[in-house]
Amino acid sequence: MKILGIDPGMAIVGYSIVDFDGKNLQLLHSGSIQTSKDQRESARLLEIFNDITCIVEKYQPDICAIEKLFFFRNRTTVMPVAHSRGVILTVLEQHNIPIYEYTPMEVKQILTGFGRASKKEVEQMVKISLNTDKLPKLDDTIDSIAIAISFTRSPEAMDFTGKR
Repeated sequence: MKILGIDPGMAIVGYSIVDFDGKNLQLLHSGSIQTSKDQRESARLLEIFNDITCIVEKYQPDICAIEKLFFFRNRTTVMPVAHSRGVILTVLEQHNIPIYEYTPMEVKQILTGFGRASKKEVEQMVKISLNTDKLPKLDDTIDSIAIAISFTRSPEAMDFTGKR
């Protein structure tokens, strides 16, 4: 099963494609969509829409695990991130891809056992889960991998893989 992990944002959307067979995880591809602050918001959203569409059509994921907005300290960024999530969810819906949402606290809890774990602790668990020492440089991309891995630890993942 191919899982598309997404950490939504307006400036940077982290994404990853993780393969899960019910037991083993493999990172197939990861990257980011980066939009320019110099562009109109509508142009940035269109860029995200088009890029996510290309990713979905190229990798044909079975499901998508995406970060869910639940609380934001910075009120100036919450609306653009919500707009970005909206266009991403639209692409996923157009392609009939089931969507599973996780808050940052849920991802930390699932991966480390502690909902207030540090970025470094989450990164370490991503390395262990993928059995690698090398991860992408961008935090947003690593977060997308962590979100995808979170799905693999859910009861729904067992339904998809038939490994229940």
